[in-house]
Amino acid sequence: MKNSILTILTSLILILSISCSKDESCENPIECLPAKTSTGEGTFGCLVNGKAFVEKNDYFNCYYQFVDDGFYFSLSAEDENQIISQIIIGSVKSKIEEGEKYNLSENSEGNHYGECSVNLNEHYDVTTKSGGFGFLEITKFDEEKRIVSGIFEFDIINPETGEIIKIREGRFDTLFTM
Repeated sequence: MKNSILTILTSLILILSISCSKDESCENPIECLPAKTSTGEGTFGCLVNGKAFVEKNDYFNCYYQFVDDGFYFSLSAEDENQIISQIIIGSVKSKIEEGEKYNLSENSEGNHYGECSVNLNEHYDVTTKSGGFGFLEITKFDEEKRIVSGIFEFDIINPETGEIIKIREGRFDTLFTM
């Protein structure tokens, strides 16, 4: 009986120490981000104005589909970042290919875009603009295994102050649905 209780207590301490170490703030925010991988790990992370934004698999979703004579890509992730609660990277009637780098612009036909749910005094959905800074680079695209990986960076404008919100060091590696 004592051995069972001791085993349970040891297991609980180990679980708590692992979960606490994941929640601690990193000295260098980049260290909080997931590694750049290309095996369908189900990871997403970036820096939002220098603070880590990391998907915790609560909402993570990715698809690449052919609909209405065009390809649509969407990757969405959530975190409890102070400013941004959701980030979406996508394309509208535009293919994605391994090794290609795309400018992020308007959320409209033929384009790739970045979009954020911004939570300030009110809730806003803000999308990248044509001529603004932003890119998506697909580092792995395996349609057979349904793996997509990439890196991204973009700016959006704070709708209340007009200041630039900088999304940097973005990376993802996940499986997608068709």
